[in-house]
Amino acid sequence: MKRAVSLLLIAALLCGCLAACGGTEAAKGELTVFAAASLTETLTELGKRFEAAHSGVKVVFNFESSGKLMDQIVAGADCDLFISAAPKQMNLLDAAQDAEKNPERQDFIDSATRLDLLENKVALAVPEGNPREVRSFADLAKRLEADGLLLAMGGEGVPVGQYTQKIFAFFGLDEAALAAAGRLSYGENVKAVTTQVSEKLADCGIIYQTDACSAGLTVVDTATQEMCGRVVYPAALLKGAKNAALARDFLAFLQTDEAGEVFRAVGFTPLAP
Repeated sequence: MKRAVSLLLIAALLCGCLAACGGTEAAKGELTVFAAASLTETLTELGKRFEAAHSGVKVVFNFESSGKLMDQIVAGADCDLFISAAPKQMNLLDAAQDAEKNPERQDFIDSATRLDLLENKVALAVPEGNPREVRSFADLAKRLEADGLLLAMGGEGVPVGQYTQKIFAFFGLDEAALAAAGRLSYGENVKAVTTQVSEKLADCGIIYQTDACSAGLTVVDTATQEMCGRVVYPAALLKGAKNAALARDFLAFLQTDEAGEVFRAVGFTPLAP
């Protein structure tokens, strides 16, 4: 009888251990991350590190302008984690925001997981050698029409383009008039704008300092908060995430010291604790 009781106790303990182990099993499978194009290099590197440390995990990235990523999410694209280059696109998917920030009351992200992950700077970058000797945003504002400079910038649906429009407003520049005069060249995302500057298709470009760093471009000026506000990158899980557990793990990894070093190396400032 005692032997039977002992065996039952052992069996119960083994079941308890198995249940506990199952409850703490690391998340596995495929993770789909939609991220702003300016994060291409850093997140690609961090994705590889995350995969190396998590057996059975595959991180799939979709890098594009935040506006296009938002449209894809609304259209029903599979996405576990969204990282935008500006709060605007995240707000439009967040039901926790007021009607001014989310007028259509769209409800796609898990508001409880939302956080400000990174901060960037808007930069005025020039091609190698700076052949037109562009010196600053103020210099650009004075010379854009008079000297016939060609400026590469993002379109109005792209966060970096929206920051550029704020800089135009700060200096009293008329975007429509400049475009009509052939002084502006548009890119569909910040990488396209960066390429125009790198290949000397434009005299200068307004991009993020991180993209300038990754492309080896010279930054002649960075925009102040007064000129275009803060450049904050929010991140959040999607309510329809197919692998929410893995998305949480990856988002937590992006807040570690290891990830912070990668972000800082190209000019990002980590914000999350």
